[in-house]
Amino acid sequence: MRKGVLTPDRDRQIMEHELQETGFSPESEKVKNKNFEEDEEEEDESVEKIFESREVPSWTKQLTLRAFVVSFMLSILFSFIVMKLNLTTGIIPSLNVSAGLLGFFFVKTWTKMLHRSGLLKQPFTRQENTVIQTCVVASSGIAFSGGFGTYLFGMSERIATQSGDVSRGVKDPSLGWIIGFLFVVSFLGLFSVVPLRKIMVIDFKLTYPSGTATAHLINSFHTPQGAKLAKKQVRVLGKFFSFSFFWSFFQWFFTGGENCGFSNFPTFGLKAYQYKFYFDFSATYVGVGMICPYIINISVLLGGILSWGIMWPLIETKKGDWFPDNVPSSSMHGLQAYKVFIAVAIILGDGLYNFCKVLSRTLSGLFVQLRGPTTSISRTSFTLEEDPHASPLSPKQSYDDQRRTRFFLKDQIPTWFAVGGYITIAATSTAILPHMFHQLRWYYILVIYICAPVLAFCNAYGAGLTDWSLASTYGKLAIFTIGAWAGSEHGGMLAGLAACGVMMNIVSTASDLTQDFKTGYLTLSSPKSMFVSQVIGTAMGCVVSPCVFWLFYKAFDDLGLPNTEYPAPFATVYRSMAKLGVEGVASLPRECLVLCYAFFGVAILVNIVKDSLQSQWGRFIPLPMAMAIPFFLGPYFAIDMCVGSLILFIWERVDAAKAEAFGTAVASGLICGDGIWSLPSSVLAIAGVNPPVCMKFLSAATNSKVDNFLQGST
Repeated sequence: MRKGVLTPDRDRQIMEHELQETGFSPESEKVKNKNFEEDEEEEDESVEKIFESREVPSWTKQLTLRAFVVSFMLSILFSFIVMKLNLTTGIIPSLNVSAGLLGFFFVKTWTKMLHRSGLLKQPFTRQENTVIQTCVVASSGIAFSGGFGTYLFGMSERIATQSGDVSRGVKDPSLGWIIGFLFVVSFLGLFSVVPLRKIMVIDFKLTYPSGTATAHLINSFHTPQGAKLAKKQVRVLGKFFSFSFFWSFFQWFFTGGENCGFSNFPTFGLKAYQYKFYFDFSATYVGVGMICPYIINISVLLGGILSWGIMWPLIETKKGDWFPDNVPSSSMHGLQAYKVFIAVAIILGDGLYNFCKVLSRTLSGLFVQLRGPTTSISRTSFTLEEDPHASPLSPKQSYDDQRRTRFFLKDQIPTWFAVGGYITIAATSTAILPHMFHQLRWYYILVIYICAPVLAFCNAYGAGLTDWSLASTYGKLAIFTIGAWAGSEHGGMLAGLAACGVMMNIVSTASDLTQDFKTGYLTLSSPKSMFVSQVIGTAMGCVVSPCVFWLFYKAFDDLGLPNTEYPAPFATVYRSMAKLGVEGVASLPRECLVLCYAFFGVAILVNIVKDSLQSQWGRFIPLPMAMAIPFFLGPYFAIDMCVGSLILFIWERVDAAKAEAFGTAVASGLICGDGIWSLPSSVLAIAGVNPPVCMKFLSAATNSKVDNFLQGST
């Protein structure tokens, strides 16, 4: 997934190493200068000449029934995975490789069976593979941008009770209004960037690294060598999927009570367990650790050590001085306030810095593109409407570029259609949303929709340069601006959270679609088929993701509560941001504001130092955003992730080739198996089937008291 992704570099490296294993060389695709032009000497390594003899299907034939059936199945699988990650830690690794690999495997198996029976009418093409990839990513991406672990769940009474601000307004989840809300707000971003597809992909030649890497991977699958490697990878993924699923099933038997089971194993002793330092045997986060870059895992662990190992024990000694000693640990007037608001300060500091950095790069990039004398703009037609008869082909372009540009401009999506669609959906949304959230006035929504196309363009352009989507940052901006505008007396908290959802969905889907246009450009997939598959995938997500969340919500009564299986930490964080935007800082405990200012500044300073150093040294500087996550949640999942990193590190030292070829397949199997176990475990919980055994670890003194009690009762 590209939303909330912390791992674009590792994801791209994994894809490039897999391509090397297949014998498929994307060297002719690599950028050679800031305008990303290919050298003419690489003509002999042309990618498109490999596929020259294969007919490119029309855009309607790229959209097949089997592609959408497979997409629907995979969207359910990945929605469960993303939802589980959302509701546990909020760290979502890139699963693009898994989506592309499984899509290729299922349809390839399907077509092979039909071929043997003589019923195959249409072969499986890389364009159809791209449609599946686009549809799955669009569908499962709604599990993130839908706010089920952030703004949407932050509206609930359960989260409001923890934050101590129920009087500020609540809106409990309901399947009906959630599906309606997502359908109203999730399609605007698609229409906002459609007129800019040629400018982004051909005129500006933006790289969109994840989209480019995905295209290379799909192209490699459809070569003989790539198909063989993909088959081996699927076998490895299947083995570890089975292991992870049955390991989760085995663990379930020992969770028949509060804080029971392997997930509460005091690996480093009971005192360390008290401060969340333990290994919880989670296959999911071991797999996540194998996918995430080493610096991410180390950053999360360092954040856990700094907060739970040093800061919280020290602040606890100030009980009765800095905050009342008679409040529960979960109260926002006690230690919990420090945990939440210091994490919020780090996230805001990091987000503000990256927002300014990406915005400055966007503006400077635009200036160079529009004013620079040697840019591609000066040599190409710069228009919103594509005329295939006036195609911006240049003799200096490689064969690949000429062929891709011709096919990319072949199927036009009229600008009037995009503009008309945006206005129609915006008008409908402006009329409907105030009935869902009476705190969200129609003029708030109108202002958002006027500003949204510009912000969507900035996010899409920035993602093309840096591979980083700032959708959640734009959402936080909406929380503060709309929340402060509405004020505390007019439901500012709910208005801010709802506005966050509107903004996040627009800018997130906009950057996703431009990534997909880039993938389609490199695989000769029609822009029309990309747009249609994105729309269908988004529609799937608007139904599948709420149903998956509703299953979690109904199955686990303690969903969203601290120290539970699904604490949904960012729901509390987002509600706290809304509270901060509406009420200001007066409600914070003593010295909390000073610490927030300090960590806000430190987050910016660390980023400045990281970017000012050369990459040789800067890559060792931890990431503030990653460090902030365990401040609220605890470092236990960071230990899982570091175990995953250690496994991959040792594997790379023992057999680097196999580690690069199969590491992602192993990690994906671990994540998918544990993730899909959420479905049967939820069904069992709804049916009232409880685990038969409670495995709990107690100190010797406590155990002695329990024994004496049991002996006395008999």
